[in-house]
Amino acid sequence: MSSLSLGLAYLAAGLGAAGATIGGGLGIGKLASAAMEGVSRQPEAAGDIRGMMILTAAMVEGIALFAIVVCILLLFMAK
Repeated sequence: MSSLSLGLAYLAAGLGAAGATIGGGLGIGKLASAAMEGVSRQPEAAGDIRGMMILTAAMVEGIALFAIVVCILLLFMAK
Protein backbone atom coordinates (compact mmCIF):
# COMPACT_ATOMS: atom_id res chain seq x y z
CA MET A 1 0.00 0.00 0.00
CA SER A 2 1.38 3.41 -0.91
CA SER A 3 2.17 6.09 1.61
CA LEU A 4 -0.69 8.27 0.35
CA SER A 5 -3.23 5.47 0.69
CA LEU A 6 -2.04 4.68 4.20
CA GLY A 7 -2.25 8.36 5.14
CA LEU A 8 -5.81 8.56 3.79
CA ALA A 9 -6.72 5.42 5.75
CA TYR A 10 -5.42 7.03 8.95
CA LEU A 11 -7.37 10.20 8.18
CA ALA A 12 -10.57 8.25 7.47
CA ALA A 13 -10.24 6.25 10.69
CA GLY A 14 -9.62 9.41 12.70
CA LEU A 15 -12.57 11.24 11.17
CA GLY A 16 -14.83 8.23 11.66
CA ALA A 17 -13.86 7.89 15.31
CA ALA A 18 -14.32 11.63 15.84
CA GLY A 19 -17.75 11.53 14.20
CA ALA A 20 -18.82 8.59 16.35
CA THR A 21 -17.64 10.33 19.51
CA ILE A 22 -19.33 13.62 18.64
CA GLY A 23 -22.55 11.85 17.66
CA GLY A 24 -22.61 9.85 20.88
CA GLY A 25 -22.01 12.98 22.95
CA LEU A 26 -24.76 14.89 21.19
CA GLY A 27 -27.16 11.96 21.59
CA ILE A 28 -26.54 11.62 25.31
CA GLY A 29 -26.79 15.40 25.77
CA LYS A 30 -30.17 15.50 24.04
CA LEU A 31 -31.30 12.49 26.05
CA ALA A 32 -30.32 14.08 29.37
CA SER A 33 -31.98 17.35 28.39
CA ALA A 34 -35.25 15.60 27.54
CA ALA A 35 -35.10 13.56 30.75
CA MET A 36 -34.58 16.67 32.88
CA GLU A 37 -37.50 18.36 31.16
CA GLY A 38 -39.67 15.28 31.73
CA VAL A 39 -38.76 15.14 35.43
CA SER A 40 -39.49 18.85 35.85
CA ARG A 41 -42.94 18.37 34.30
CA GLN A 42 -43.78 15.18 36.24
CA PRO A 43 -41.62 14.75 39.33
CA GLU A 44 -43.54 11.65 40.40
CA ALA A 45 -42.29 9.82 37.29
CA ALA A 46 -38.61 10.55 38.01
CA GLY A 47 -37.75 6.91 38.75
CA ASP A 48 -39.24 5.60 35.51
CA ILE A 49 -37.65 8.37 33.47
CA ARG A 50 -34.26 7.76 35.10
CA GLY A 51 -34.43 4.04 34.32
CA MET A 52 -35.32 4.61 30.68
CA MET A 53 -32.63 7.29 30.41
CA ILE A 54 -29.92 4.96 31.70
CA LEU A 55 -31.01 2.19 29.32
CA THR A 56 -31.09 4.51 26.33
CA ALA A 57 -27.75 6.12 27.25
CA ALA A 58 -26.17 2.66 27.37
CA MET A 59 -27.50 1.94 23.88
CA VAL A 60 -26.17 5.23 22.51
CA GLU A 61 -22.76 4.62 24.10
CA GLY A 62 -22.74 1.07 22.75
CA ILE A 63 -23.34 2.26 19.21
CA ALA A 64 -20.62 4.92 19.52
CA LEU A 65 -18.17 2.38 20.97
CA PHE A 66 -18.99 -0.07 18.17
CA ALA A 67 -18.29 2.63 15.57
CA ILE A 68 -14.95 3.48 17.18
CA VAL A 69 -13.95 -0.20 17.26
CA VAL A 70 -14.83 -0.54 13.58
CA CYS A 71 -12.65 2.50 12.78
CA ILE A 72 -9.75 1.01 14.73
CA LEU A 73 -10.16 -2.36 12.99
CA LEU A 74 -10.21 -0.67 9.60
CA LEU A 75 -7.07 1.18 10.56
CA PHE A 76 -5.25 -2.04 11.41
CA MET A 77 -6.52 -3.72 8.25
CA ALA A 78 -5.11 -0.86 6.14
CA LYS A 79 -1.53 -1.86 6.96
